[in-house]
Amino acid sequence: MKKLVFVLVLFMAVLAVNAQVIKTPDSKTPVSKETPVRAAVVVADLQKPITDNIAKDFVGYTIKGATCVTENATVTYEVVVVKGTATETLVYDKDGSFVKKLLPAIETEKK
Repeated sequence: MKKLVFVLVLFMAVLAVNAQVIKTPDSKTPVSKETPVRAAVVVADLQKPITDNIAKDFVGYTIKGATCVTENATVTYEVVVVKGTATETLVYDKDGSFVKKLLPAIETEKK
């Protein structure tokens, strides 16, 4: 009888372990780990909504440079603006709408 109970408990333990659901990506959804593609953009070629937003919301800032970033078929623009010693990196979507302001990179001093 002890052997029967032991086998039954062992069988239930195996079932419990196999019954746990593991989430896997849908086979129809492609999973890619592509690296973002960055391309420099001439400041004069930036979309009008981007330049208008900078002129309105970042008064006194000048555009230092811009980059078009394509990642997972999503296009964004990273625009670097400066005012004196302050530097900001702004992110815009493909339509020129403001998305977010990136945090400044921490610079480390090399001795």
